[in-house]
Amino acid sequence: MVIQIVEDDKALSDGIVLALKEPGVEFIQDVTVKSAEDSFESSSPKLIILDVNLPDRSGYDYLKWVRKRTQLPVLILTANDMEMDEVMGLTLGADDYMAKPFSLAVLRARIQALRRRADGWSGYVYEEDGLCFDFDRLIFTRNGEQLPLSVNEQRLLRLFVENRGRVLVRNILIDRLWSDGGEYVDENTLSVTVNRLRNKLEDKRSGISYIQTIYRQGYMWKREDGTCSEEKP
Repeated sequence: MVIQIVEDDKALSDGIVLALKEPGVEFIQDVTVKSAEDSFESSSPKLIILDVNLPDRSGYDYLKWVRKRTQLPVLILTANDMEMDEVMGLTLGADDYMAKPFSLAVLRARIQALRRRADGWSGYVYEEDGLCFDFDRLIFTRNGEQLPLSVNEQRLLRLFVENRGRVLVRNILIDRLWSDGGEYVDENTLSVTVNRLRNKLEDKRSGISYIQTIYRQGYMWKREDGTCSEEKP
């Protein structure tokens, strides 16, 4: 597995490598958006740790560039700890967000959680109203067109369809989505992820809605007429 670290602070970048180093994991260390794009094309990383404040351009620019090509896990690292910065990163497709300074132990736990989410899918196909979610092959389509879902959006979607017709309370969803270091995630992070998933799934012209907000409780996949089938080998 190749992990790309895009961070212009060399000491911090080297510290992250030491914290995450283990057999079978290789690292690419970049300091600019330009070098990150070149490394991405040549090395095909499976996970990205991305600083926002880079010498040539914003890390958000790189995140947008990556999301046009793949939905691999991306964790944002930044000194910008304002809520609007976190919302920006999550809206653009980041799977997690940590503000500097941070604990390397917590970072390691977050990265392990992202890797499990990316690698741990096994399951079935769900179909409803032109939607088709193949949780085994990680292929998600609407009317035959692929939906670009991030790792957390995929995980959230699976929680919804596996529990359709049942209310999933907010603190349970936060715990299930950010099981390592979940105490560092506020409810706004969950709201952004849910709204981003809604926008990708729902065609507003049809008037069909799938994810219902339950006031002061959480969310529910309210349509119960979809069909599930075990994935055949």
